[in-house]
Amino acid sequence: MLYYSTRGLDVSKNFSEVLHSGLAGDGGLFVPKFIPKLDIEVLNKWRDLSYEELAIEIISLFSGDCFSKSELTEIVHDSYSGFQHELKSPLIELGNNHYFLELFHGPTFAFKDFAMQVIAKMFAKTLQKKSLKINIVTATSGDTGSAAVEAFKDVSNVNLYVLYPHERISKIQRMQMTTSNAKNVKVFAVQGTFDDCQSIVKKLFADKALASEVNLSGVNSINWARILVQIIYYFSAFYQIKDLPNGKLSFSVPTGNFGDAYAGYLAKKMGLPIDKIIVATNKNDILDRVFKTGVYRSNSVSKTLSPSMDIQVASNFERLLFDLLNNDTKEVGKLMKHLSSKGHFDLEKRILSSISRDFDSGAVTDKDTIATINHFFNEREIILCPHSAIGVNVGKKFVDVGETVVSLGTAHPAKFKETVESALDMRIQIPTALKGVVEKKERVKVIPPSKEQLADEIRKSYLRAY
Repeated sequence: MLYYSTRGLDVSKNFSEVLHSGLAGDGGLFVPKFIPKLDIEVLNKWRDLSYEELAIEIISLFSGDCFSKSELTEIVHDSYSGFQHELKSPLIELGNNHYFLELFHGPTFAFKDFAMQVIAKMFAKTLQKKSLKINIVTATSGDTGSAAVEAFKDVSNVNLYVLYPHERISKIQRMQMTTSNAKNVKVFAVQGTFDDCQSIVKKLFADKALASEVNLSGVNSINWARILVQIIYYFSAFYQIKDLPNGKLSFSVPTGNFGDAYAGYLAKKMGLPIDKIIVATNKNDILDRVFKTGVYRSNSVSKTLSPSMDIQVASNFERLLFDLLNNDTKEVGKLMKHLSSKGHFDLEKRILSSISRDFDSGAVTDKDTIATINHFFNEREIILCPHSAIGVNVGKKFVDVGETVVSLGTAHPAKFKETVESALDMRIQIPTALKGVVEKKERVKVIPPSKEQLADEIRKSYLRAY
């Protein structure tokens, strides 16, 4: 399987090269040459597979000869050995035709563990084969950073640099990153928003001399491997439902950077009988607005009770654009250049019509988020984190008009302890692993939203280590 940039200037790469590159050299995102199509026979054959077996089948469709069958089996089983539920992503019932996919049984209690655990072990395997050393930089709105720190801690041949928006994530999210004692991990609090963090990462990759000098790589959802591994739990959810009234299923996905929703879209393209991917946002509703109006315009980032979704530039939307524009790299490049220079771009009506065939959307206020947390605790004794509550809130509206919906549960409620306890006016149970985090000493450096300062930090560490 070969991969190409959405902007068309970078040369084709194999899976290993895409894994290590993260962002394409021309600023675009890597996409596979084609999406494998699964027939009904294969879909039925996979129904009784374990989560690990399903992962091996799906990853192997995209990874080419990067890993042998035995290597991929080892990677997958090692990756999910630390998950606390046998099914890895269990499905529970919220109401008639409304389900909740629990994606927070991994080591850091967030859905980011599913992909990060796998790609960390992919990095370890491929770097060992090539005797390479690499520097990974990632921006996080909360959960990606903690998942990356946990997955890459003490991985030989890797230095990890994590950027998060200063004072804009929950205490537990922050401390999961800043209390790591791993020598190969450095955490930076950026005085700005997640979009500022993400901008720094993109500028680092755009500095081709630096990227080459220090072997720069990324594990944000700009990295194709992240998207690939997230496809798996859409299949797992589908197979856990024994009876679908109309044979199709919609997924409500709380998202800011669009990576998780795009993974669901790919699952549909592969042949999973999905009706709609329902994009659920908070007040930072750029995705809801573009789906409804065709205007992609970033506003200032609002601080909400769902901080991991406080994002106004959804990077993975570029991958969807590439597909909607029939792989027209020139047109994609033109729109992204207009976004960079003018702060917006407009989609043609035909593109908006294409989006509506596969997607729908909704936005939720903080007030509605609190109300949803209360409702499902009072009615079902289910405690939702604020991000999961957004997905459930929007998903329920589609259930009410006759659809069968799975709402994705993105994080354990204890990761947002203050918000959830305030909403419910009661104390909630904290997993032992999270209790231990808040007792540790933090290591973090506060920096301005400066690409240059972080570049200097990476160069210094690289020279000292290598």
